[in-house]
Amino acid sequence: MAYRPLADEIRPTTLDEVVGQKHILGKDGLLRRIIEGGNVPNLIFYGPSGTGKTTVANIIAQRTNRPLHRLNATTASISDIKDIIADIGTLLAPEGVLLYLDEIQYFNKKQQQSLLEFMENGKITLIASTTENPFFYVFGAVLSRSTVFEFKQITAQDALPAIDRGVSILEGRLGGKLELEEGVREHIASACGGDIRKAMNALELLASAAKREQGKFLVTLDDAKTAAQKSAMRYDREGDAHFDIASALMKSLRGSDPDAALHYLARLLEAGDMTTAIRRLLCSASEDVGMAYPQAALIVKACVDNALQLGLPEARLPLAQAAVLLATAPKSNSVYQGIAAAMADVKAGRVGDIPRELQNVHADSAGLEREQGYLYPHDFPGHWVRQQYLPDELKNRKYYQYGDNKTEQAARRYWDEIKKP
Repeated sequence: MAYRPLADEIRPTTLDEVVGQKHILGKDGLLRRIIEGGNVPNLIFYGPSGTGKTTVANIIAQRTNRPLHRLNATTASISDIKDIIADIGTLLAPEGVLLYLDEIQYFNKKQQQSLLEFMENGKITLIASTTENPFFYVFGAVLSRSTVFEFKQITAQDALPAIDRGVSILEGRLGGKLELEEGVREHIASACGGDIRKAMNALELLASAAKREQGKFLVTLDDAKTAAQKSAMRYDREGDAHFDIASALMKSLRGSDPDAALHYLARLLEAGDMTTAIRRLLCSASEDVGMAYPQAALIVKACVDNALQLGLPEARLPLAQAAVLLATAPKSNSVYQGIAAAMADVKAGRVGDIPRELQNVHADSAGLEREQGYLYPHDFPGHWVRQQYLPDELKNRKYYQYGDNKTEQAARRYWDEIKKP
């Protein structure tokens, strides 16, 4: 008998066997009701790999008794689609076909458009899958003719029944009991990162290397840790996971949660993405802490410089120091709001002429020198003198508002005293 990968052999044949996805495939799940109703529309499955997208497409094909054609957009072409279309209406596919198009984001606009005519007349029912956000990567006309379902990452608890089924199959292959040390099931379930395919591959590897003792095949926890290490890291620098983790780090810093900040920083560093971590830390120092603790920008920059000199893994220490500092520092977004308001005026064309007092006097053409009238603040008490700095049409505009923290309120009181009439 030809070898069959465990991940393929364990593939569910009914909706009840699908791991996770209870939000769409549970008793009252919308996708389950659509499939059981038999009138399946064009679908787009969005979510991480190994979460059941292909499996559900296979089950739909079985339930609707329609031929299922599979294409992967990384290698398929328009000619492949034309070959499938040529079968429609023949004895091979009298009622049309299901086309499962994996990684649809790799099809360009022209390739996706070639599907439209046949999607509309019902000869092709498209089931597309993607690990990227379809609202960014799928052509609008295809998207508008499809229903999107998100497949969520599978939890460790959800993965345990699949691991038990895998053990049962492997015992049949080995002809003996496959005994897992305490903690092996749970470790594989958590280390697979929600990818059942990875879990089955790890389990199959462990079974092939299991120690035979008294007619049993023993899988140790140490072997499981070696086989499954880093499998839980789900990260793609060009994909949604990258932006999700970076966003989570930034929001944890802003939300003053040092534990969450360290967690997301660790995920970036474990993936080797120190650049993203540094950018978020440097940005947060000015955007979220700002004038509430201005020294934070200097400290974070020093931590970043140290990290760059050290390199990973030691770089994790100064970067963690920066993350904890930012998460526990007082917060103010007055700098962010101020520059955002100023940029909005500039982009809208509200600029006006620079007051004569502020112009570069040396730029005057020969013979056209004019009295500038600039008042040098350091010549006046308190190093301040009242004069107009903004253009006339913006002279009363307020961009910066003092934050309600101790540092900015101290500055406000100082300048209120200096500038009082």
